[in-house]
Amino acid sequence: MRELIVRFRIILVAALFLMTFVAGLIVARSGLRITSVEETELEERFTHRMRNVALVGHFTIGATSDLEANPERYEIESVTKVGEDTWRFMARITYGNVDLTLPVTVPVVWAGDTPMVTLTDFSIPTLGTFTSRVIFHGDRYAGTWQHGEFGGHMFGRIEKIVGS
Repeated sequence: MRELIVRFRIILVAALFLMTFVAGLIVARSGLRITSVEETELEERFTHRMRNVALVGHFTIGATSDLEANPERYEIESVTKVGEDTWRFMARITYGNVDLTLPVTVPVVWAGDTPMVTLTDFSIPTLGTFTSRVIFHGDRYAGTWQHGEFGGHMFGRIEKIVGS
């Protein structure tokens, strides 16, 4: 069952990135430009901190302990504020023979000096509805994720990508 859930999650992430890529291509070909908005000092630090980094850690499924966590890695080329609470993450997806950097636009809110990606009942056609919270603090990230009856935790380190 765990292997099936892990495979489903990989397929889900790949499908999400593919859909985001297609949406980005449509916007790019239409000539529409999305420009950055003014950032506060905290937002500028977040933008700088999240340039050419990898989120390296683990995720759990259900009530499993941290000892049963599955490895995960997400590469982020850059993070740009594009609206009042909207940010574009240029995220790298590597899956099989696919190696792409795609724009992923999500809401980011602030808990004091701590940025948090926040998705509530975020619907992806044919895949379902997702809810998650991921905070970034210092050189760490942590959060929760939920998709239907499956959910868990995610946590790890924010590491600079060597050579960048």
